[in-house]
Amino acid sequence: MDVVVVGASLAGVRTVQALRRKGLEGRVTLVGSEPHLPYDRPPLSKAFLLGEIDDSSVALLTAEQAKELEVELRLGAPATRVDRAGRAVQLEDGGRLPFDVLIAATGATPRTVPDRHPPPGVHTLRTLDDAVAVRDALAGGPRVAVVGGGFIGAEVACAARTLGLDVTVVDPAPTLMTRGLGPVLGDVMAARHRSMGVSLRTGRSVSRWRGSSRVEALLLDDGSVVAADLVVVGVGASPAVGWLHGSGLDISDGVGCDATLRATGTDDVYAVGDVARWHSTRYGGALRLEHWTSAGEQAMAVAATVTGTPTVFDSLPYVWSDQTGGRLQIFGRVLPGDEVVFVSGGPGEERFAAITGGQGALHAVVAFNALPDAMRYRKLLLQGAEWVAGRGVVQS
Repeated sequence: MDVVVVGASLAGVRTVQALRRKGLEGRVTLVGSEPHLPYDRPPLSKAFLLGEIDDSSVALLTAEQAKELEVELRLGAPATRVDRAGRAVQLEDGGRLPFDVLIAATGATPRTVPDRHPPPGVHTLRTLDDAVAVRDALAGGPRVAVVGGGFIGAEVACAARTLGLDVTVVDPAPTLMTRGLGPVLGDVMAARHRSMGVSLRTGRSVSRWRGSSRVEALLLDDGSVVAADLVVVGVGASPAVGWLHGSGLDISDGVGCDATLRATGTDDVYAVGDVARWHSTRYGGALRLEHWTSAGEQAMAVAATVTGTPTVFDSLPYVWSDQTGGRLQIFGRVLPGDEVVFVSGGPGEERFAAITGGQGALHAVVAFNALPDAMRYRKLLLQGAEWVAGRGVVQS
């Protein structure tokens, strides 16, 4: 069996490793669009920017490890198209890789703000090269503007403040990390950022840049100006499915898959990681996550299915973020309109845990420096507990 995994991401690396652990003896090829050996992304917006680690510390798979696994690496050669009928992947360098099984692990690409021509000094942060450029720019002591108040933007802002730099975060949402935390817990974390000295311009968006040879400022939609010598844009990411156009696959918001992560309408194509949109039996509908933990869990599930043990992927979502001097952890999903109840600590404290829920169901537990407090609610989430059950634990 020839297996081609397109995407040298965490999901891609964990997939080839899991396939070998499951005893797959055929040819395995891992395709990466970047020339670098596979690396881990989460540290890029944290310790890497602070200079606490270098690129050797983020390695996911060395050349020696790939050789031991008998995995062929095709790096710096992005996939450009898939010949479904001929069961082959075409690469940018002219290579053509036949497959019996194709696994998409291409992740996502960063979105940008509307201005089509940002001046030098405006960066996104997704790749190792991006992180090197931002880290080098931070060393010059610039005024920093972060466009986007999600997890990546919040982490970059914290890193810049830790370096003693002036930092402003601009986001059209009313508070930070609204999508992941909701407004109540987003406000709690926003207060922590302000206490660090981060200036927040929430409820505002960027109209255009100022500066020609280099960025000088951001003009916001209310006419105000944010001076900046370095801008990091973190406004989300889109599934990297360009290479799958014309393949006949459902690629609206990622690769559409069934509950086993097999691409809809196929028997030989799968997807893992940020690019996978699968039918979640836990939530009763399509779901796509950009979570480190889910990527690894999906890799194990697909490897099991490919090697003869059909496996439904149904893990509880989990994401973490290191910021404002602690670790923020979320089990489950905070949904719009959720009620929030603090189960330990509270706003303004150095540790807290809160549960969220609505429509009779417990949806999530959010912890900051309070993992032990969160774990008992994680058990309830795994059991599909009702909201009243979560509230009952608080009251007991």
